[in-house]
Amino acid sequence: MKDLIAELRWRGFLAQTTSDDIAEYLLSGRRTLYVGFDPTAASLHLGSLVPVMGLAHAQRHGHRPVALVGGGTGLIGDPSGKSAERTLLTAEQAAENAEGIRRQLSRFFDLSSNDAGMMLNNADWLTPLSLIGFLRDVGKHFSVNEMIKRDSVRMRLEERDQGISYTEFSYMLLQAYDFLHLAQHHDCTVQMGGSDQWGNIVSGKDLIRRVLGTRAEGVTFPLLTTSTGKKFGKTEEGAVWLDASLTSPYQMYQYWIQTPDADVVNYLKLFTFLDQDAIGELEAATASKPEAREAQKTLAKECTRIVHGGEAVEAVEEATRILFGDATLVPGAETIALLAREVPSSEITRGELETGIALADFLVRTGLAESKGAARKLVEGGGVYVNNKRAGADRKAVTATDIEWPGTILARAGKKSYHLLRVRS
Repeated sequence: MKDLIAELRWRGFLAQTTSDDIAEYLLSGRRTLYVGFDPTAASLHLGSLVPVMGLAHAQRHGHRPVALVGGGTGLIGDPSGKSAERTLLTAEQAAENAEGIRRQLSRFFDLSSNDAGMMLNNADWLTPLSLIGFLRDVGKHFSVNEMIKRDSVRMRLEERDQGISYTEFSYMLLQAYDFLHLAQHHDCTVQMGGSDQWGNIVSGKDLIRRVLGTRAEGVTFPLLTTSTGKKFGKTEEGAVWLDASLTSPYQMYQYWIQTPDADVVNYLKLFTFLDQDAIGELEAATASKPEAREAQKTLAKECTRIVHGGEAVEAVEEATRILFGDATLVPGAETIALLAREVPSSEITRGELETGIALADFLVRTGLAESKGAARKLVEGGGVYVNNKRAGADRKAVTATDIEWPGTILARAGKKSYHLLRVRS
């Protein structure tokens, strides 16, 4: 066994552990560890990557991971870190969101067999529960006096305008029951999660001790913010999602590229599998030549590859070069599809191009110029490009000979205004 706690510590994953000898406990044998994921949306976001990567490191260090999708607890709503009552999901919404999250999580773990790793949904054992049976068998082990001392409950009770419903108050019991169920049926003895889950994890550990009389442990990860104090994984447009239909691979790549120097080394530790030597070299490069942004480029490539795969990274890197003016590339279909998501696009028939379209008309048609007069000024000023090649004053039209890429023409006005023209027969 490899020392998982040492790995998590140097990478910055450790906030709290439930015992001082947990490193020795994990080194003494192969353990089953789990992290729960709440299906409040159909996709995880970048903030979710901290527990995902923590669990992935557990598997890489010889342990068995269980990724638990909260299809049951998602119907209740976790009060941890929330200042107000959540809007309850319907059973259909929770099931749909859980399935979307399940597909995303499968990219991070070896799930080729139950012995390698497991993905479970707690709806399978929570929804059949009898209320009376649950209160008798589980509720009797919880002290309300202790429950109201938990931060997730206490903070809500102190806010008189909000308070907490019995529904959310009971969430702690359900998560503790999850830990007990996994211990009983899958020999799971360690729960991991964000530091806001500390109270829930301790409740599960105590329930296992009371019911089974066996050892259970917990590890929490720090809640991540940027060096400027902002919430990690947020942009002006909102969350950066792992679902490519919500946040494209290109947008995710650009998010990482824009990482400040003050954050990039921490993010390399948290969100890549690069070892200490490789990250040390990138840290030195950031200190000596920050303008080269080698650490940011590596971070963007590695993280996008982990989430979306190697082909997506190749397409993103091609698209990035193209959008920064590279006229030598002839992109493939995946890169063209990616560009069509990132820049305005429209269709044109090949017949129209065979006869030719006056350049000024072309610029107006694609929205790159407001009028023919403005279009002429753009051309005269050297600010018009077709397939990243400057269109000089001698160019009169755009024709079928400009279809240098598979079925498309890329037009640009100035440095950043692009339009992708898709050619149909």
